[in-house]
Amino acid sequence: MAQRLIFTNDVNRELATIVERRHPSSVFLLTDENTHRMVRPLVDLAATDIIIPAGDEHKNIDSLQQVWRALQQGGATRQSLLINLGGGVVTDLGGLAAATFKRGMRFVNVPTTLLGAVDAAVGGKTGINFGGLKNEIGAFAEATDVVISTCFFSTLPTTELKSGFAEMLKHGLLTGSDEFDRLLHFDLDQLSPGQLLDRLQASVLVKQRIVEQDPHEQGLRRALNLGHTVGHAFESHALTCGHPVPHGYAVAWGLVTECVLSHMMMRFPSSTLQQLATFVRRHYGIFSITCDDYDTLLTLMRHDKKSRQGEINCTLLAACGDVRIDVTVTPDDMRTALDIYRDLMGI
Repeated sequence: MAQRLIFTNDVNRELATIVERRHPSSVFLLTDENTHRMVRPLVDLAATDIIIPAGDEHKNIDSLQQVWRALQQGGATRQSLLINLGGGVVTDLGGLAAATFKRGMRFVNVPTTLLGAVDAAVGGKTGINFGGLKNEIGAFAEATDVVISTCFFSTLPTTELKSGFAEMLKHGLLTGSDEFDRLLHFDLDQLSPGQLLDRLQASVLVKQRIVEQDPHEQGLRRALNLGHTVGHAFESHALTCGHPVPHGYAVAWGLVTECVLSHMMMRFPSSTLQQLATFVRRHYGIFSITCDDYDTLLTLMRHDKKSRQGEINCTLLAACGDVRIDVTVTPDDMRTALDIYRDLMGI
């Protein structure tokens, strides 16, 4: 079933229309503690509320079990509807809960963050973290509808807007130099949600087109992993060290490193690499690593879902819009790329 994307700033009307169209036996609404406090009062919908702890550290089996129990105790059936109102943690975890409860119930995603709108809420990937690894347990399951709006973004700190913008940068690199250049002209320190709507829609549609051609990530969809082999390793390492970083920030640093690899292996233009590195350093700061961290990072990369037999696989670029998927990177090349990343970031 094709996922319906609805771009609107009248979320309440759209949710009412979805409930009327789907005729669920009951409606449940999942939020985390922050979204329940800041966003739930804006949503006029009669539903049984389920509230999980906020933060990526709670994207785990305990929170998943909490949702299952609430659905069970609330008498949910396969004809019920779960509405996931929140960022990527809520839509990822809520999607997995819906996909597995009674072998699958319908769910709707309403992303309240830019990162959730451009990445997690669209495309049918659900999951939780496990054993110190990002999204280690999950399933492919598409929401029936995704309601995308900028009306909730005014509640977000700049850090959250920047985190989502990193995924837009990724889509720009995958699309071509014109879109990438447009994104580089945004001043993220003066960013307002209203400025983002056109570029957000363009970015989401990039992902939708790719997902429609490869829903279960057998080929083309792996293009969307650009920046994520290294980015997930940075993110997991930071989480293990007790200093978690926002997902989008890790992706931004991962984009720089994987574009370094692209330059080394595919002749990706050095001028574009320099533009990206300068933009990321200015708006995202640096993820400080030393040579002593390399072995840990390489181990994390080998555990990445793109790895088939313990090798390191990346999506790379010959140029903006010219994608190469499933590129095997040797440990020596990755170490060199991490060295160059540190130089570009001024570490």
